[in-house]
Amino acid sequence: MKPISQTVEHYPPSGIRKFFDIVSQMDDVVSLGVGEPDFVTPWRIREAAINSLERGRTSYTSNWGLLELRRVISRYLEGYSGLCYNPENSVLITVGVSEGMDLTMRTLLNPGDEVIITEPCYVSYKACVELAGGKAVTVEAKKERDFVVDPKDIEAAVTDKTKAVLVSYPSNPTGAVADKKTLREIVDIAVKHDLYIVSDEIYDRLVYDGEHVSVPTLPGAFERTVLLNGFSKAYAMTGWRIGYAAGPTEVIKNMMKIHQYTMLCAPINAQNAAIEAIVNGAKDREDMRREYGRRRRVIVKGFREAGLDCFMPGGAFYAFPNVESTGLTSEEFCEKLLFEHKVAAVPGTAFGACGEGNIRCSYATSIEDIVTAIDRIKAFVAGLK
Repeated sequence: MKPISQTVEHYPPSGIRKFFDIVSQMDDVVSLGVGEPDFVTPWRIREAAINSLERGRTSYTSNWGLLELRRVISRYLEGYSGLCYNPENSVLITVGVSEGMDLTMRTLLNPGDEVIITEPCYVSYKACVELAGGKAVTVEAKKERDFVVDPKDIEAAVTDKTKAVLVSYPSNPTGAVADKKTLREIVDIAVKHDLYIVSDEIYDRLVYDGEHVSVPTLPGAFERTVLLNGFSKAYAMTGWRIGYAAGPTEVIKNMMKIHQYTMLCAPINAQNAAIEAIVNGAKDREDMRREYGRRRRVIVKGFREAGLDCFMPGGAFYAFPNVESTGLTSEEFCEKLLFEHKVAAVPGTAFGACGEGNIRCSYATSIEDIVTAIDRIKAFVAGLK
């Protein structure tokens, strides 16, 4: 047989999956690894999908997605952030934010174009850039700044091949939240060098201190920003695979071309559920956010008591404790913790080389599991001394 694509053949698999393939074969493991809410999708949202099925709504939708959903999203963004997107040609319903990111990169990039990405970052960012023929240029978000990138480092990475800057706050894996001043400086750099901005704001409703700043609301950003968001995290709808992209009409229209040839449309029952989530799901969303905030304090306190330095994350549902004091690499720490004490976490290196020395721990799990995991981690760390 002739060889398959060299790009795909040589591309490494996700660093997150290695540990979960092992975990799936073990008993009594407490997992702090999966970035997925432990809450069941609220009943009112599930009921909307059930009612949709009972009414026989099982067809394709427009490639753009249900117009009603796009209108609801447009009204929501205007009310929440003051952003005005035409629902008919500037909002596209995607199969999760992951598809939205893939479509964005394939639409924006020509071969060799560069995208500046801050690390540590979500595992798919570099892959989406490189599989679209671009080059991912990474800039470290340093621990000393609580993992918020220094805009000066972004500007230093700009070349004549730079096409876009990818921004993602609140951050996966660190839980970092950028303030308005930092984001404005990033936007100013994009304006100065005529760059696109891709802003993944999937955790925008999971902020615990202060308010979320949406990038396209900043001066000069709206006309050059592709905003990606969805329902997985804030509404506990990961398996529904429903997201959206909003941005400049010409960009979104061309993203839709790729979408219509590859994905056609997001599932209609998930789209109907998403309408209910936006229209009537605010209380459920806020109840979950408050519970994550409580868990955040418990897990950070536990890491500090175990002797592991851990900054207080401002958003999302991840802690990113430092394990350098143990003398182990982040991968060694996670392997020993899993096999010896049955706690699953993700090495920081899964999110880029500069994640070394840290591990990602999700607190999207019950307080009881968090307490059990922390007790095991304390015993593990104490045993290393």
